[in-house]
Amino acid sequence: MRKWILAIVLAALPGFALASSEGAALDKANIDPTDKASLQRGAKLFVNYCMGCHSADYQRYNRLARDIGLSDEQVRDNLIFTGAKVGEGMRNAMPKKDAKKWFGAAPPDLTLIARARGVDYLYTYLRTFYIDEARPWGVNNAAFPLVGMPHVLSELQGWQKARMETHKDAHGNESTVITGYEIVKKGSMSPPEFDSAMRDLVNFLAYVAEPVKLYRQSLGVWVIAFLVLMTAVFYLLKKEYWKDIH
Repeated sequence: MRKWILAIVLAALPGFALASSEGAALDKANIDPTDKASLQRGAKLFVNYCMGCHSADYQRYNRLARDIGLSDEQVRDNLIFTGAKVGEGMRNAMPKKDAKKWFGAAPPDLTLIARARGVDYLYTYLRTFYIDEARPWGVNNAAFPLVGMPHVLSELQGWQKARMETHKDAHGNESTVITGYEIVKKGSMSPPEFDSAMRDLVNFLAYVAEPVKLYRQSLGVWVIAFLVLMTAVFYLLKKEYWKDIH
């Protein structure tokens, strides 16, 4: 366990939020923020595979429970492993001051990562780790070339090798393009199951980044309807007020 925590922290030092999707073809996440079962599965993946080092400081457990259809007891029994109270934020057990002293920088908070990078980027990033023996952790990533993060989800996805092709542009410049992947060691999930799990995780991260999004959108519909109605009322009032002048 300590080995994995160390690996994730060291990987975070370049800054997960500094990842660049430049040059990568992003796959569509197609998340559904209204799917509470998906959000619950995503929350489970987050606390089991991300919160060893990362946190979501601006999301409270009790708000999470209400929004994704869980009781406080279910959250306390299944999602809290740090001794935190259900009314506290989703902080990990690693003290930030100590993490900074040990590794030079504290692992980044992931509360707003979906808004900062986009859901398609996160979905592509989580699914495109591939074997690269030249890298310190033995893996690279299609969405984040030269990634410093280990493949912490390998027990689920397994290990895959990228199929590469070299292309030349009109000026004769060569570039290497990933054309697909080949599983060389199976994980506990099949590729479709893993893709679905990553969609759940991204769905959860998108919710955490903006918990009021659905309410805001539903309220926006009523605001637009009100403005349209009042525009019609004001137009009729204007005609009535100016009829004797025209």
